[in-house]
Amino acid sequence: MNNNDTINLLNKYQSSPINMSLLPSLRQLHYFATLAKELNFTRAAEACFVGQSTLSTGLKELELSLGVHLVERDRQNVSITPVGLEILERAKLILAASEDLVEYAKTSGKPMSSTIRLGVIPTVAPFLLPNVLPEIRQRFPDLKIALREDLTANLLTRLSEHQLDFALIALPYDTEGLLVQELFKDEFWLVARRDDPALKGKEIHIPAKMAERLLLLEEGHCLREHTMQACKRSDIRKTDGMEATSLLTLLQMVESGMGIALLPEMAVKGGLLNGSQMAARPLVPPAPNRIIALVARASTAHSEEFKALSECIQERFSPGLRVNRSARKDIGI
Repeated sequence: MNNNDTINLLNKYQSSPINMSLLPSLRQLHYFATLAKELNFTRAAEACFVGQSTLSTGLKELELSLGVHLVERDRQNVSITPVGLEILERAKLILAASEDLVEYAKTSGKPMSSTIRLGVIPTVAPFLLPNVLPEIRQRFPDLKIALREDLTANLLTRLSEHQLDFALIALPYDTEGLLVQELFKDEFWLVARRDDPALKGKEIHIPAKMAERLLLLEEGHCLREHTMQACKRSDIRKTDGMEATSLLTLLQMVESGMGIALLPEMAVKGGLLNGSQMAARPLVPPAPNRIIALVARASTAHSEEFKALSECIQERFSPGLRVNRSARKDIGI
């Protein structure tokens, strides 16, 4: 379900009479979402701070009001029905929007004075945050930022479940249904040992045999996918099983002569290669790149903070790297 679906449902409810007593409650939806996460009635009840009978009653009432079975269970297992999985996604949107509504009421009239929970991917955090956070603290001394570093998929899950307010990620990535502000382009540079033939020549192209020597991060890192896209390959497989678990490990592998890599420009200019036996060279234009973006739920209560943080990040980078300053919504139809 995307934001258009939510709007259509709201319009339907507003334009036709409906018995409000038949609508599911937020508490019932919370019970269901928690059970879907725990797949255990005892743990779900504890997480909701209610007794197991209260949780079970709430779920039965939810099923009766919707007219469908959401949960299947026996003495050993709990599972969510196919229609239950569809309803679960809609329930998560409703719960997140309701929490944003409450947060908006709390912060109304007091912008830039709350605590923002910001998620950042590992290939951005150490190079962008040191340049941005001091400026934010100076401009908005009452704004507090709690940071979490994680992979993109995990950050977006936490964002949808209201455990984060914003996330700094790299595009392209599926951001359907989210508020997206593209910030700047981050080009890829070729990284190798200083004596590597790949760095020779006046102009550096992506080598024809890049895939044979290219070192990658392990699956789950968006930089891995962006690297393969830069090489116009979607099937690079390391038969020797040599894949890095972090950017630092990737560079150690390059320095030991195991291969070459593509590194984001912000990492190169952030001094990541200082003191090493490696060098980085920009690629011939148009060089492959990723786009750094700030994302939030479309219903976010922190629109002022979203705008301010976006502008602060853009101002800290070269104007030549900036993209369209207006926020957009990637919403599927």
